[in-house]
Amino acid sequence: MKGTSSRLAQIIAKHEQDVLSQWIKEQTSAMTHRPDLLSEADLREQSRALLNGIRNAVQRGRLDDVAGAEWEPVRQILDDVSRNRARMGFSPSETATFVFSLKQPLFAQLRTEVGGDPDALADELWTISMLLDKLGLYTTEKFQKTREELILRQQQEMLELSTPVVELWDGILALPLIGTLDSARTQVVMENLLQKIVQTGAGIAIVDITGVPTVDTLVAQHLLKTVAAARLMGADCIISGIRPQIAQTIVHLGVDLGTVITKATLAGAFVVALQKTGSVISKPAGR
Repeated sequence: MKGTSSRLAQIIAKHEQDVLSQWIKEQTSAMTHRPDLLSEADLREQSRALLNGIRNAVQRGRLDDVAGAEWEPVRQILDDVSRNRARMGFSPSETATFVFSLKQPLFAQLRTEVGGDPDALADELWTISMLLDKLGLYTTEKFQKTREELILRQQQEMLELSTPVVELWDGILALPLIGTLDSARTQVVMENLLQKIVQTGAGIAIVDITGVPTVDTLVAQHLLKTVAAARLMGADCIISGIRPQIAQTIVHLGVDLGTVITKATLAGAFVVALQKTGSVISKPAGR
């Protein structure tokens, strides 16, 4: 292992420009190349940094332990590459190719240096192949983790955008719900609604479920939790958008909404809210 480590470091140091040039060529000629997302100058800089990092790590550490302290700079480079490419829209295979495409240039130089000794060449090729496989898998794992974090953050942002709290009138808020109402979204709904109640001092909140496709026991419980939370903040809730099929479903489920004012439409709920606040909207004379 020690001989292999020293030889790889020496080969990279001796043929760095040739290896780097061939590596860039391998990447830019591959089907996974994305010049629309990454310039060749940036690609060259990333490749140079990783090649130097591998050489330094090989000189100080073991090739079979990329989790060691000596490989920390290399892991940091791969972390940055994976994170940036995930955010830029690269695919997993396009990102992994960054590491795996280094094999061919290194193998070519190894054949030149130790090609006269088949056993030594085989050992070298196997060791370096295993090393790059580990680094490639590490890169893919970091890429996937970043993608999952991005997707989770986007889902949270979508939840927040899909639950806007609108101030319809002085003291009257409206929360139109569209789509499925699950536990995670209920939490966002309650947080947004309660925050808006505090900000505006509203005494009435209309929760409109016209855009909720189905109402089951769980959805009804989520609605009741939202109503209860609003009441604790001093605001009464009106649920609007109770369509005939939803009304039948609620009755069949045995859900008790008797303590909650319900209306078929948002307009009807708004009229009730105005009455409760003592406000009056009248039609112009002559109509």
